[in-house]
Amino acid sequence: MATETLNYEPIVFTPKLGREEPLTTIQKEVMALKKERNAVILAHNYQYDSIQRVADYVGDSLGLAYRAEEADADCIVFCGVHFMAETAKIVNPSKPVLLPDMDAGCSLSDSCPADKLAAYKKANPNVYVVAYINCSAGVKSLSDVICTSGNAMKIVAQVPEDRDILFVPDQNLGQWVSKQTGRPMKLWPGSCYAHVLFTQQSIERLKLRFPKALVVAHPECVETVRDNADEVCSTEKMVYFCRDNQAEQFIIVTEPGMIHRLQREIPDKTFIAGPTDTCACNECRFMKMNTIEKLRDCLKTMSPQIDMPEEIRQKAYAPIKRMLEWSK
Repeated sequence: MATETLNYEPIVFTPKLGREEPLTTIQKEVMALKKERNAVILAHNYQYDSIQRVADYVGDSLGLAYRAEEADADCIVFCGVHFMAETAKIVNPSKPVLLPDMDAGCSLSDSCPADKLAAYKKANPNVYVVAYINCSAGVKSLSDVICTSGNAMKIVAQVPEDRDILFVPDQNLGQWVSKQTGRPMKLWPGSCYAHVLFTQQSIERLKLRFPKALVVAHPECVETVRDNADEVCSTEKMVYFCRDNQAEQFIIVTEPGMIHRLQREIPDKTFIAGPTDTCACNECRFMKMNTIEKLRDCLKTMSPQIDMPEEIRQKAYAPIKRMLEWSK
């Protein structure tokens, strides 16, 4: 167990009982524009709390994919990163899909370019590509099935046994799924820049300050962090684990935006942001590119909008549809 003291003050979210703060002027503008445009706002768990509070649905990649497919509004506003908004367009092509900041990308998605995956498939014709949803539309179009961190084990278990699996692009999630399912897989050498900054040493130091807190880690974390966590799960499952567990304190080892949702749904418990060796939390710079001001402006101008070639969209839809069917 690490004995060094923390070189920063932990970020602690204490029980949040009572009424929420009233909406700000900009949030009220967003609500009015949403009604005027007949828009549905989908927000990932890692978004700012100001955005989460005006969203129609806050969730993980799987839940958001379902909501995007089911959306019957006139337009979809996706508060997340680029590949997520692409997914919404893939599953619901007749609706305009807006992304508040078109530059909100993803280091994990960028680690697997479509042309390199195409070359790998050509050299390995028996490979069955399981793609984590954190990838581009081009990569999805080359995949056999998509998965999320919440359903990855269920998806991999249904892959034909006579096929060699290539898991792209997150090697840490793939390693965890392979270990849990016992299914050998080739792993693409990609990772989430934010999740790999969490270290077991930094968590051990924090545990000295909060010895009763349970550690809940996302599977995109490195193996040492996962192996020493009390629970490894998707962001959606974090809500159920923290709600149903008798513990009163939890160290949440993922992007700290997740804690806003945890506080809303479990207001009587304490959540501590997972630390790195140099910082008390670990925000994703891409997720945080979306702001409440940009959300308002994109509803005003109906831009920027997601666009992609129809051929790519159709090819990408097949493995997403397979995921949604296999996940039921």
